[in-house]
Amino acid sequence: MNRYTAGNSVTLLRNGAEYFPALLEAFAVAEREIWLETYIFADDASGRRIADALVEAAVRGVVVRVLVDGWGARHYLTDELERHLVGGGVDLLKYRPEIAPWQFRSHRLRRLHRKLCHVDGRIAFVGGINVIDDMHTPGHKPPRVDFAVCVRGPLLAPIVQTMQRVWAIVEFTQLRSSVVPLFADEHPVAPTGTQTAKFTIRDNLRHRRDIERAYLAALRTARSEILIATAYFFPGVRFRRALVAAATRGVHVTLLLQARVEFKLLHWASRALYGQLLAAGVAIQEYHRSFLHAKVAVVDSQWATVGSSNIDPYSFLMAREANVFVRDRVFAHELRAELVKMIEFGALPVPPQDWAQRSRLAKGLSWVAYGIVRVAMGVLRYGGDEWWRSGWPQR
Repeated sequence: MNRYTAGNSVTLLRNGAEYFPALLEAFAVAEREIWLETYIFADDASGRRIADALVEAAVRGVVVRVLVDGWGARHYLTDELERHLVGGGVDLLKYRPEIAPWQFRSHRLRRLHRKLCHVDGRIAFVGGINVIDDMHTPGHKPPRVDFAVCVRGPLLAPIVQTMQRVWAIVEFTQLRSSVVPLFADEHPVAPTGTQTAKFTIRDNLRHRRDIERAYLAALRTARSEILIATAYFFPGVRFRRALVAAATRGVHVTLLLQARVEFKLLHWASRALYGQLLAAGVAIQEYHRSFLHAKVAVVDSQWATVGSSNIDPYSFLMAREANVFVRDRVFAHELRAELVKMIEFGALPVPPQDWAQRSRLAKGLSWVAYGIVRVAMGVLRYGGDEWWRSGWPQR
Protein backbone atom coordinates (compact mmCIF):
# COMPACT_ATOMS: atom_id res chain seq x y z
CA MET A 1 0.00 0.00 0.00
CA ASN A 2 2.97 2.32 0.53
CA ARG A 3 5.03 1.14 -2.43
CA TYR A 4 5.16 2.79 -5.81
CA THR A 5 4.07 0.47 -8.60
CA ALA A 6 4.46 0.88 -12.34
CA GLY A 7 1.97 0.12 -15.08
CA ASN A 8 -0.91 2.34 -13.95
CA SER A 9 -3.23 4.69 -15.78
CA VAL A 10 -4.10 7.72 -13.62
CA THR A 11 -6.45 10.31 -15.11
CA LEU A 12 -7.13 13.69 -13.51
CA LEU A 13 -10.79 14.62 -12.95
CA ARG A 14 -11.73 18.23 -12.29
CA ASN A 15 -14.68 18.87 -10.02
CA GLY A 16 -17.96 16.99 -10.03
CA ALA A 17 -18.49 18.12 -13.63
CA GLU A 18 -15.94 15.49 -14.72
CA TYR A 19 -16.07 13.14 -11.72
CA PHE A 20 -19.78 12.26 -11.73
CA PRO A 21 -20.03 11.43 -15.46
CA ALA A 22 -17.01 9.13 -15.04
CA LEU A 23 -18.69 7.41 -12.09
CA LEU A 24 -21.96 7.02 -13.98
CA GLU A 25 -20.17 5.54 -16.99
CA ALA A 26 -18.42 2.98 -14.75
CA PHE A 27 -21.68 2.13 -12.93
CA ALA A 28 -23.51 1.59 -16.23
CA VAL A 29 -21.17 -1.24 -17.28
CA ALA A 30 -20.66 -2.81 -13.84
CA GLU A 31 -21.04 -6.58 -13.92
CA ARG A 32 -20.35 -7.84 -10.40
CA GLU A 33 -19.89 -5.16 -7.74
CA ILE A 34 -19.77 -1.46 -6.95
CA TRP A 35 -18.17 -0.17 -3.76
CA LEU A 36 -18.49 3.50 -2.81
CA GLU A 37 -17.16 5.38 0.24
CA THR A 38 -17.94 9.04 0.81
CA TYR A 39 -18.07 11.50 3.66
CA ILE A 40 -21.10 13.29 2.20
CA PHE A 41 -23.92 11.84 0.09
CA ALA A 42 -26.20 14.81 -0.51
CA ASP A 43 -29.81 14.80 -1.62
CA ASP A 44 -29.31 17.20 -4.51
CA ALA A 45 -29.19 16.98 -8.30
CA SER A 46 -25.84 15.15 -8.46
CA GLY A 47 -26.56 12.97 -5.44
CA ARG A 48 -29.86 11.78 -6.89
CA ARG A 49 -28.21 10.97 -10.24
CA ILE A 50 -25.62 8.84 -8.48
CA ALA A 51 -28.28 7.20 -6.29
CA ASP A 52 -30.42 6.36 -9.32
CA ALA A 53 -27.44 4.79 -11.10
CA LEU A 54 -26.57 2.70 -8.02
CA VAL A 55 -30.16 1.46 -7.74
CA GLU A 56 -30.26 0.62 -11.45
CA ALA A 57 -27.09 -1.45 -11.03
CA ALA A 58 -28.51 -3.23 -7.97
CA VAL A 59 -31.74 -4.05 -9.82
CA ARG A 60 -29.82 -5.79 -12.61
CA GLY A 61 -27.98 -7.96 -10.06
CA VAL A 62 -24.81 -6.01 -9.26
CA VAL A 63 -23.80 -6.09 -5.58
CA VAL A 64 -23.75 -2.42 -4.51
CA ARG A 65 -22.19 -1.42 -1.19
CA VAL A 66 -22.21 2.22 -0.05
CA LEU A 67 -20.44 3.39 3.11
CA VAL A 68 -21.07 6.94 4.29
CA ASP A 69 -19.78 8.76 7.34
CA GLY A 70 -22.27 9.04 10.18
CA TRP A 71 -21.64 12.74 10.71
CA GLY A 72 -21.80 13.59 7.01
CA ALA A 73 -24.94 11.47 6.60
CA ARG A 74 -26.60 13.27 9.50
CA HIS A 75 -26.30 16.59 7.71
CA TYR A 76 -26.77 15.66 4.04
CA LEU A 77 -28.28 12.19 3.52
CA THR A 78 -32.04 12.66 3.80
CA ASP A 79 -34.42 9.93 4.93
CA GLU A 80 -36.02 10.01 1.49
CA LEU A 81 -32.75 9.41 -0.34
CA GLU A 82 -31.75 6.70 2.15
CA ARG A 83 -35.06 4.89 1.59
CA HIS A 84 -34.53 5.14 -2.18
CA LEU A 85 -31.09 3.52 -1.93
CA VAL A 86 -31.98 0.79 0.54
CA GLY A 87 -35.34 0.07 -1.09
CA GLY A 88 -33.59 -0.26 -4.43
CA GLY A 89 -31.29 -2.99 -3.20
CA VAL A 90 -28.22 -0.95 -2.20
CA ASP A 91 -26.42 -2.18 0.93
CA LEU A 92 -25.93 1.04 2.90
CA LEU A 93 -23.78 1.39 6.02
CA LYS A 94 -22.93 4.40 8.18
CA TYR A 95 -19.47 4.79 9.69
CA ARG A 96 -19.69 5.74 13.39
CA PRO A 97 -23.33 6.89 13.40
CA GLU A 98 -23.56 10.15 15.29
CA ILE A 99 -24.56 10.06 18.94
CA ALA A 100 -26.03 12.61 21.33
CA PRO A 101 -23.77 15.57 22.25
CA TRP A 102 -23.74 14.56 25.94
CA GLN A 103 -22.21 11.22 24.91
CA PHE A 104 -19.35 12.89 23.03
CA ARG A 105 -15.86 11.42 23.30
CA SER A 106 -12.72 12.48 21.47
CA HIS A 107 -12.65 9.26 19.43
CA ARG A 108 -15.88 10.42 17.76
CA LEU A 109 -13.71 12.81 15.73
CA ARG A 110 -12.29 9.77 13.92
CA ARG A 111 -14.48 10.11 10.88
CA LEU A 112 -14.53 8.45 7.45
CA HIS A 113 -13.31 11.39 5.40
CA ARG A 114 -11.93 9.53 2.39
CA LYS A 115 -13.72 9.35 -0.98
CA LEU A 116 -13.19 6.05 -2.77
CA CYS A 117 -14.98 3.94 -5.33
CA HIS A 118 -14.16 0.83 -7.29
CA VAL A 119 -16.18 -1.09 -9.86
CA ASP A 120 -15.54 -4.80 -10.45
CA GLY A 121 -11.98 -4.37 -9.21
CA ARG A 122 -11.05 -3.00 -12.65
CA ILE A 123 -11.48 0.76 -12.24
CA ALA A 124 -11.26 2.99 -9.16
CA PHE A 125 -11.75 6.60 -8.17
CA VAL A 126 -9.80 8.41 -5.44
CA GLY A 127 -9.94 12.06 -4.45
CA GLY A 128 -11.55 14.79 -2.42
CA ILE A 129 -14.91 15.01 -4.17
CA ASN A 130 -17.98 14.11 -2.12
CA VAL A 131 -21.29 13.06 -3.65
CA ILE A 132 -22.60 16.61 -3.69
CA ASP A 133 -23.31 19.01 -6.55
CA ASP A 134 -20.63 21.53 -7.52
CA MET A 135 -23.19 24.31 -7.09
CA HIS A 136 -24.31 23.06 -3.66
CA THR A 137 -21.98 25.11 -1.45
CA PRO A 138 -23.79 26.26 1.72
CA GLY A 139 -22.19 29.45 3.01
CA HIS A 140 -19.80 29.61 0.06
CA LYS A 141 -19.72 31.03 -3.42
CA PRO A 142 -20.19 28.25 -6.00
CA PRO A 143 -18.84 26.30 -7.72
CA ARG A 144 -16.93 23.91 -5.48
CA VAL A 145 -13.34 23.38 -6.71
CA ASP A 146 -11.93 19.91 -6.15
CA PHE A 147 -10.09 17.04 -7.83
CA ALA A 148 -10.14 13.27 -8.11
CA VAL A 149 -8.38 10.64 -10.18
CA CYS A 150 -9.59 7.66 -12.17
CA VAL A 151 -7.23 4.71 -11.70
CA ARG A 152 -6.62 1.52 -13.64
CA GLY A 153 -3.83 -0.98 -13.17
CA PRO A 154 -1.97 -2.54 -10.20
CA LEU A 155 -2.99 0.34 -7.92
CA LEU A 156 -6.47 -1.23 -7.83
CA ALA A 157 -5.31 -4.07 -5.55
CA PRO A 158 -4.71 -2.04 -2.34
CA ILE A 159 -7.78 0.13 -3.02
CA VAL A 160 -10.04 -2.92 -3.21
CA GLN A 161 -8.44 -4.44 -0.13
CA THR A 162 -8.79 -1.36 2.10
CA MET A 163 -12.42 -0.83 1.10
CA GLN A 164 -13.24 -4.45 1.94
CA ARG A 165 -11.45 -4.21 5.28
CA VAL A 166 -13.20 -1.05 6.45
CA TRP A 167 -16.57 -2.42 5.36
CA ALA A 168 -15.95 -5.62 7.35
CA ILE A 169 -14.86 -3.61 10.40
CA VAL A 170 -18.02 -1.49 10.31
CA GLU A 171 -20.23 -4.56 9.94
CA PHE A 172 -18.44 -6.23 12.86
CA THR A 173 -18.77 -3.21 15.16
CA GLN A 174 -22.46 -2.91 14.27
CA LEU A 175 -23.04 -6.64 14.91
CA ARG A 176 -24.03 -7.42 11.34
CA SER A 177 -23.31 -10.76 9.74
CA SER A 178 -21.05 -10.39 6.73
CA VAL A 179 -19.65 -12.30 3.79
CA VAL A 180 -16.85 -9.72 3.45
CA PRO A 181 -13.59 -11.00 5.01
CA LEU A 182 -11.72 -8.73 7.41
CA PHE A 183 -8.31 -9.81 6.10
CA ALA A 184 -8.78 -10.32 2.38
CA ASP A 185 -5.71 -10.96 0.24
CA GLU A 186 -4.69 -8.51 -2.44
CA HIS A 187 -5.42 -9.82 -5.92
CA PRO A 188 -2.87 -8.65 -8.49
CA VAL A 189 -4.15 -6.46 -11.31
CA ALA A 190 -2.50 -6.44 -14.72
CA PRO A 191 -0.66 -3.30 -15.89
CA THR A 192 -2.77 -1.01 -18.08
CA GLY A 193 -0.66 2.14 -18.38
CA THR A 194 2.76 3.71 -18.00
CA GLN A 195 2.47 5.73 -14.80
CA THR A 196 4.16 5.00 -11.48
CA ALA A 197 1.99 5.65 -8.43
CA LYS A 198 1.10 4.52 -4.94
CA PHE A 199 -2.09 4.46 -2.90
CA THR A 200 -1.71 5.63 0.70
CA ILE A 201 -4.22 5.70 3.53
CA ARG A 202 -4.35 7.19 7.01
CA ASP A 203 -5.95 5.25 9.83
CA ASN A 204 -5.47 4.92 13.58
CA LEU A 205 -3.48 1.69 13.52
CA ARG A 206 -0.62 0.84 11.15
CA HIS A 207 -0.93 3.85 8.86
CA ARG A 208 -1.27 6.76 11.28
CA ARG A 209 1.27 9.06 9.59
CA ASP A 210 1.72 7.53 6.14
CA ILE A 211 0.20 10.43 4.18
CA GLU A 212 2.08 13.04 6.18
CA ARG A 213 5.36 11.15 5.71
CA ALA A 214 4.80 10.94 1.96
CA TYR A 215 4.34 14.71 1.86
CA LEU A 216 7.44 15.32 4.02
CA ALA A 217 9.60 13.10 1.83
CA ALA A 218 8.60 15.14 -1.23
CA LEU A 219 9.13 18.49 0.52
CA ARG A 220 12.59 17.52 1.79
CA THR A 221 13.80 16.42 -1.64
CA ALA A 222 12.22 19.26 -3.66
CA ARG A 223 14.69 21.14 -5.83
CA SER A 224 12.78 23.82 -7.71
CA GLU A 225 9.08 24.16 -6.86
CA ILE A 226 6.45 23.13 -4.33
CA LEU A 227 2.83 23.99 -5.08
CA ILE A 228 0.19 22.95 -2.54
CA ALA A 229 -3.56 23.61 -2.64
CA THR A 230 -5.55 22.69 0.43
CA ALA A 231 -8.89 23.73 1.87
CA TYR A 232 -7.74 23.57 5.50
CA PHE A 233 -4.18 24.40 6.54
CA PHE A 234 -2.87 23.98 10.08
CA PRO A 235 0.30 21.87 9.85
CA GLY A 236 2.44 20.61 12.70
CA VAL A 237 5.99 21.73 13.35
CA ARG A 238 7.65 19.11 11.10
CA PHE A 239 5.59 20.18 8.10
CA ARG A 240 6.23 23.88 8.74
CA ARG A 241 9.96 23.29 9.11
CA ALA A 242 10.02 21.33 5.85
CA LEU A 243 8.32 24.22 4.01
CA VAL A 244 10.66 26.79 5.55
CA ALA A 245 13.75 24.67 4.83
CA ALA A 246 12.69 24.26 1.19
CA ALA A 247 12.15 27.99 0.73
CA THR A 248 15.47 28.74 2.46
CA ARG A 249 17.41 26.54 0.03
CA GLY A 250 15.84 28.32 -2.94
CA VAL A 251 12.78 26.22 -3.73
CA HIS A 252 9.81 28.29 -4.94
CA VAL A 253 7.11 27.34 -2.40
CA THR A 254 3.50 28.41 -3.00
CA LEU A 255 0.47 27.66 -0.83
CA LEU A 256 -2.99 28.07 -2.37
CA LEU A 257 -5.47 28.36 0.52
CA GLN A 258 -9.12 29.26 0.76
CA ALA A 259 -9.84 32.88 1.62
CA ARG A 260 -13.38 32.58 2.91
CA VAL A 261 -13.95 31.95 6.60
CA GLU A 262 -15.74 28.63 7.16
CA PHE A 263 -14.62 27.41 10.59
CA LYS A 264 -13.70 30.71 12.24
CA LEU A 265 -11.46 29.29 14.96
CA LEU A 266 -9.32 27.27 12.55
CA HIS A 267 -9.36 30.14 10.05
CA TRP A 268 -7.78 32.55 12.52
CA ALA A 269 -5.50 29.91 14.03
CA SER A 270 -4.02 29.01 10.65
CA ARG A 271 -3.24 32.67 10.00
CA ALA A 272 -1.02 32.70 13.06
CA LEU A 273 1.36 30.60 10.94
CA TYR A 274 1.49 33.04 8.03
CA GLY A 275 4.17 35.29 9.50
CA GLN A 276 6.78 32.55 9.89
CA LEU A 277 6.12 31.19 6.41
CA LEU A 278 6.05 34.56 4.65
CA ALA A 279 9.26 35.63 6.39
CA ALA A 280 10.97 32.50 5.08
CA GLY A 281 9.94 33.28 1.51
CA VAL A 282 6.89 31.02 1.20
CA ALA A 283 4.29 32.58 -1.12
CA ILE A 284 0.70 32.42 0.11
CA GLN A 285 -2.19 32.83 -2.33
CA GLU A 286 -5.77 33.01 -1.03
CA TYR A 287 -8.47 31.72 -3.37
CA HIS A 288 -11.40 34.14 -3.58
CA ARG A 289 -13.20 33.14 -6.75
CA SER A 290 -15.29 30.32 -5.26
CA PHE A 291 -15.22 27.48 -2.72
CA LEU A 292 -11.79 25.82 -2.65
CA HIS A 293 -12.19 22.22 -1.44
CA ALA A 294 -9.08 20.74 -3.11
CA LYS A 295 -6.36 18.70 -1.38
CA VAL A 296 -3.59 18.38 -3.97
CA ALA A 297 0.10 19.16 -4.47
CA VAL A 298 2.79 19.18 -7.15
CA VAL A 299 6.57 19.08 -6.53
CA ASP A 300 9.19 19.78 -9.21
CA SER A 301 6.61 19.07 -11.95
CA GLN A 302 7.24 15.35 -11.55
CA TRP A 303 5.57 14.34 -8.25
CA ALA A 304 1.91 14.95 -7.47
CA THR A 305 -0.80 13.91 -5.06
CA VAL A 306 -4.60 13.97 -5.20
CA GLY A 307 -6.75 12.81 -2.32
CA SER A 308 -8.98 13.56 0.63
CA SER A 309 -6.35 14.66 3.16
CA ASN A 310 -6.07 18.30 4.12
CA ILE A 311 -2.95 19.55 5.89
CA ASP A 312 -4.38 19.89 9.38
CA PRO A 313 -4.75 17.84 12.58
CA TYR A 314 -8.14 16.46 11.54
CA SER A 315 -6.76 14.83 8.39
CA PHE A 316 -3.26 13.97 9.66
CA LEU A 317 -4.27 12.66 13.09
CA MET A 318 -7.94 11.74 13.32
CA ALA A 319 -9.84 10.87 10.13
CA ARG A 320 -9.58 7.99 7.70
CA GLU A 321 -8.07 9.49 4.56
CA ALA A 322 -6.79 8.25 1.20
CA ASN A 323 -4.44 9.81 -1.36
CA VAL A 324 -2.86 8.74 -4.61
CA PHE A 325 0.77 9.82 -5.11
CA VAL A 326 1.97 9.91 -8.71
CA ARG A 327 5.48 10.07 -10.13
CA ASP A 328 4.80 11.12 -13.69
CA ARG A 329 5.76 14.34 -15.45
CA VAL A 330 2.72 14.43 -17.71
CA PHE A 331 0.25 14.03 -14.85
CA ALA A 332 2.14 16.49 -12.62
CA HIS A 333 2.30 19.05 -15.43
CA GLU A 334 -1.46 18.76 -16.02
CA LEU A 335 -2.31 19.25 -12.34
CA ARG A 336 0.20 22.09 -12.00
CA ALA A 337 -1.38 23.87 -14.97
CA GLU A 338 -4.78 23.71 -13.24
CA LEU A 339 -3.38 25.19 -10.03
CA VAL A 340 -1.49 27.94 -11.84
CA LYS A 341 -4.69 28.87 -13.66
CA MET A 342 -6.56 29.01 -10.35
CA ILE A 343 -3.90 31.32 -8.92
CA GLU A 344 -3.89 33.60 -11.97
CA PHE A 345 -7.66 33.98 -12.27
CA GLY A 346 -9.04 33.37 -8.78
CA ALA A 347 -6.48 34.12 -6.07
CA LEU A 348 -4.90 37.11 -4.37
CA PRO A 349 -1.39 37.07 -2.88
CA VAL A 350 -0.74 37.78 0.79
CA PRO A 351 2.01 40.45 0.70
CA PRO A 352 4.59 39.85 3.48
CA GLN A 353 4.90 43.56 4.28
CA ASP A 354 1.14 44.11 4.52
CA TRP A 355 0.79 41.02 6.68
CA ALA A 356 3.44 42.25 9.11
CA GLN A 357 1.64 45.60 9.40
CA ARG A 358 -1.88 44.27 9.98
CA SER A 359 -3.87 45.58 12.94
CA ARG A 360 -3.26 44.55 16.53
CA LEU A 361 -6.81 43.18 16.65
CA ALA A 362 -6.13 40.86 13.71
CA LYS A 363 -2.86 39.70 15.26
CA GLY A 364 -4.53 39.14 18.61
CA LEU A 365 -7.37 37.11 17.12
CA SER A 366 -4.89 34.87 15.31
CA TRP A 367 -2.78 34.16 18.39
CA VAL A 368 -5.75 33.60 20.69
CA ALA A 369 -7.24 31.18 18.15
CA TYR A 370 -3.89 29.43 17.75
CA GLY A 371 -3.61 28.97 21.49
CA ILE A 372 -7.14 27.59 21.78
CA VAL A 373 -6.54 25.05 19.00
CA ARG A 374 -3.25 23.92 20.58
CA VAL A 375 -4.92 23.46 23.95
CA ALA A 376 -7.81 21.58 22.33
CA MET A 377 -5.37 19.21 20.64
CA GLY A 378 -3.75 18.53 23.99
CA VAL A 379 -7.07 17.94 25.74
CA LEU A 380 -8.13 15.54 23.01
CA ARG A 381 -4.70 13.85 23.26
CA TYR A 382 -3.98 14.15 19.54
CA GLY A 383 -0.73 15.10 17.93
CA GLY A 384 1.81 14.76 20.72
CA ASP A 385 4.88 16.84 20.00
CA GLU A 386 3.56 17.90 16.61
CA TRP A 387 0.66 20.10 17.68
CA TRP A 388 0.88 20.32 21.46
CA ARG A 389 4.48 20.69 22.62
CA SER A 390 5.89 22.12 19.42
CA GLY A 391 6.30 25.71 20.61
CA TRP A 392 4.90 28.82 19.00
CA PRO A 393 5.78 29.79 15.42
CA GLN A 394 7.62 33.02 14.80
CA ARG A 395 5.42 36.04 14.31
